[in-house]
Amino acid sequence: MNLVSSGDRVLVHYTARLADGSVILSTHGEREQPLEFTAGGADVIRGLSEAVLGMHAGQSKLVQVTPEQGFGVRDPELERRVPLGELPPGIRVGERFEASAHGLSLPVWVREIGASGALLDANHPLAGQNLFLEVELVSALSSQGQH
Repeated sequence: MNLVSSGDRVLVHYTARLADGSVILSTHGEREQPLEFTAGGADVIRGLSEAVLGMHAGQSKLVQVTPEQGFGVRDPELERRVPLGELPPGIRVGERFEASAHGLSLPVWVREIGASGALLDANHPLAGQNLFLEVELVSALSSQGQH
């Protein structure tokens, strides 16, 4: 039985949940395919990339991913209140768009909209969240080309 090493290409099925148990992503659907990535690499969040190391095909496990291993810690410096007139027409809470400031373009999402303004956030929407991943290793191909 071969164990996954850093650099191996792997196929995994996974379900990602927030601390409240709500599912945010899953490859366990009718049309979903397993996710392919390089174990120990930067293709996916570090918590998932490192979780498969030492696993064997057919094995499953539950992994807690901290913000540092996931989508990062929330940075309040990446939040900005803007007047409603600076928003694209028809934009709603949760939607993303490219904002411009000082000649730079930055992807942001709308955290909240009030009567006089909106809160824009350049943090990833999952920044600061602990994630819980149910990971099933479907298959692995060694970086040396062996199964």
